[in-house]
Amino acid sequence: MTGRSSVVFVQLAIILFTLAVWQWAYDLRPYAKWLIPDFLDPYFISKPSEIWTQLLRLSCLTSFDGTWIFGKEDGTLACLAADDNNLFAATLVTLKNTLWGFAIGVSSGYVVGLLLGRSPFLSSVFEPFLIAFNSIPRIALVPLVVMMFGIGDTSKIVTAWLLVFFLVFFNTFEGARQVDRSLLSMARLLQAKEWQVTTKIIIPSTLTWVFASLTPSISFALIGVIVGEFIGARQGLGRIMMEAQARGQSSVMMATVIVLMIIGVTLALGVKALQSYLLRWQDEAR
Repeated sequence: MTGRSSVVFVQLAIILFTLAVWQWAYDLRPYAKWLIPDFLDPYFISKPSEIWTQLLRLSCLTSFDGTWIFGKEDGTLACLAADDNNLFAATLVTLKNTLWGFAIGVSSGYVVGLLLGRSPFLSSVFEPFLIAFNSIPRIALVPLVVMMFGIGDTSKIVTAWLLVFFLVFFNTFEGARQVDRSLLSMARLLQAKEWQVTTKIIIPSTLTWVFASLTPSISFALIGVIVGEFIGARQGLGRIMMEAQARGQSSVMMATVIVLMIIGVTLALGVKALQSYLLRWQDEAR
């Protein structure tokens, strides 16, 4: 096998082994209690087969009794219409709020970081305040944000923004201060205007720093939205999880976690693809 094939083979083997242990290991607990940990109890983490069943039901592909309803008259469409927080609607709401919070957090964090990074006076004035605010655990502010902005989408976007802003800001701030001074001196020697220095040297130089923060930022944006939905929401995957937790339905909670994992991986891969495209002039990106 080639190197890549070997990697894929090992990865698949790990996945299959994990699923097998997850599905059947707890059934062996009466015979080897010392070997099977308590956290494998299906009451807490369900089983892959049950999670798959719940994914089909939440997607309105099957009914509560497991009957296949996709393509049938009054089947999937009726199921979706009966629940305004079905899996697809909830996923779209969570994804929309995540992307809005991410976009606003990245853009505002980048602009503020660039301004303060290039202005010694502004950085001296505002840096202590920003550091002090950043020291606050921002998840602790979520109940306050929900109280201020309500249980609608705005509070989720604000929560995501709070988590993303400082990640991007501090990376941009540091990147703007670390621009190669010889390049700046050369540009000014050639009588480049300030906007030319900014667009041709400073912004490209800070992009590497900014993109280093984007992958964790998109994850933090998703975390912020989900935590906001835990506190209070009309729609969203977080609401599905909280309703399932109230009913003790671990399979529904785990199915929602699987959906969130797929969303997180997809968003992270999208950010990496954008990074490779925008930084294609760098050896590391290529």
